[in-house]
Amino acid sequence: MRFSLLSILFGLGSVASVWGQTNTAEAFFASESPIAKTGLLANIGPSGSKSSGAKSGVVIASPSRSSPDYLYTWTRDSALVFLAIVNQYTLGLDNSLRSQIDNYVGAQKIQQQVSNPSGSVSSGGLGEPKFHIDLSAFTGGWGRPQRDGPGLRATTLITWAEFLLTQGNTSYVTNELWPIIKLDLDYVASTWSQSGFDLWEEVNSSGSFFTTASHLRSLRQGIRLATAIGQTSVVSGYTTQVNAVLCYLQTYWDSNGFVNSNKGGGRTGKDANSLIASNNLFDAAAGCDTTTFQPCSDRALSNLLQYVDTFRSWAINSGIATNQGIATGRYSEDSYYGGNPWYLTTLAVSEQLYNALTVWKAQGTIKVTAVSLPFFQRISPSASVGEYASGTATFTTLTTAVKTYADSFVSIVAKYTPSNGGLSEQYTKTTGAPTSATDLTWSYASVLTALDAREGVIPASWGAAGLTLPSTCSNSGGGGTGGGGGATVAVTFKVSATTVWGESIFLTGSIAELANWSPDNALALNADNYPIWTVTVNIPASATFQYKYIRKYNGVKWESDPNRQFTAPASGSYVINDGWR
Repeated sequence: MRFSLLSILFGLGSVASVWGQTNTAEAFFASESPIAKTGLLANIGPSGSKSSGAKSGVVIASPSRSSPDYLYTWTRDSALVFLAIVNQYTLGLDNSLRSQIDNYVGAQKIQQQVSNPSGSVSSGGLGEPKFHIDLSAFTGGWGRPQRDGPGLRATTLITWAEFLLTQGNTSYVTNELWPIIKLDLDYVASTWSQSGFDLWEEVNSSGSFFTTASHLRSLRQGIRLATAIGQTSVVSGYTTQVNAVLCYLQTYWDSNGFVNSNKGGGRTGKDANSLIASNNLFDAAAGCDTTTFQPCSDRALSNLLQYVDTFRSWAINSGIATNQGIATGRYSEDSYYGGNPWYLTTLAVSEQLYNALTVWKAQGTIKVTAVSLPFFQRISPSASVGEYASGTATFTTLTTAVKTYADSFVSIVAKYTPSNGGLSEQYTKTTGAPTSATDLTWSYASVLTALDAREGVIPASWGAAGLTLPSTCSNSGGGGTGGGGGATVAVTFKVSATTVWGESIFLTGSIAELANWSPDNALALNADNYPIWTVTVNIPASATFQYKYIRKYNGVKWESDPNRQFTAPASGSYVINDGWR
């Protein structure tokens, strides 16, 4: 009956015209959520029906073996999938998932210790993005390091640990979970300010909003767990980094009303990574806090509108009214598989809006500011700046309009979901036909998290409510990131270096911005213009320093002596052109 209903819905074409947005969303979730749960679990070893060969607790990205080959496990994807699973279990939504969580813990304990092209567990290896599904190292060429994985994994395990503490399982949390968590938190605390590849594994830059957001949540939540189990020696250091990360998070906000999600790559910066980050930062106890870009904050809503509008020119969105949901992708300049809508990015829009509704209803008020006014006027033209209490006509009008708008994005996903409910990574921007990797685990997880948000499920707080922005934020980015404020100049380091497959070039030097001669924390260079490797670092004005380039591939190789030396200009920017020696 489930598949029959789904077939009927999708066979209607424009379902919204028959069912209405709300009925379509409800029918879609009723039919698709059990399919999504089954599809997700099928991709987890050792017993998942589509994960043959995967070790226990290992999440395969997709069973697709070619065009593209996604039969790997990504630290980031796995952590996000298991955060959804942990929430389902701890919030009483599915009590059958305990063994899956235990298996995941065991798998991550092993994976952390696997030496890989990024290094060992103590020399940068935690930044390695993906592994074979038997947990052996992937040694081919890839965008590495990716610094979001450790923070996301820490968040998932901390959320599990804090639940176990409420069950009196302090010994297991302290002796088994904390050592795994601490490795990731220490990595985040020491490397968050360094360059790395973004969520989409394409741009190696000084910052990605999603990555910075993952660092903030993991460290903040980690402080609370450490305090609860008496591991207080880390609290001061983590707190210092939380303040710096929170400061740096603010630098992504563009005064034109959107989150500039990537500090590099030559893009507009209007990117789904900002919506996914806002959902990951959701903490109902924080209300509509702007500094943590809560889903209902004026910045997050303004950003959502501008992100959505970047995809209106696609053929698949032709003729759809501007107050209705459309198919959305990663970012407008995307060219991967032709640059198409993704199921998970379209659902991320709905999820953010559902989360916003949960908070507005809980606090009994909705506030429209000058920043969020364009968003509200798009779906309710008569909206105006002000604060409206529940029970008023305006509150009802606005929340109803937001709910309808959120449901309309689900209707788009419903329209382009195949009759069997299987979700690939993408659907084409011309016809809506599924494309790229089949049965993407993250696509299935996005259905479950969007449904939870629609039903008003509130995840455990991670501590956003107690965060306050430091009174002074100066050069909070550190090595390779900048962050605004302070007397600094942007120095671009370029070095011509040929490499073997899997080898990468890094930079370190005599000042903190260059990682104080640490090969473990050296700054990764971007190879987009290979054989020229590049990184831009904010250096104190007029500072004299020494530096060297190093190669990493199954070890570390320094370039020849003597050390290079440079004095930064007093203002402006500068480009250094070097050749490997």
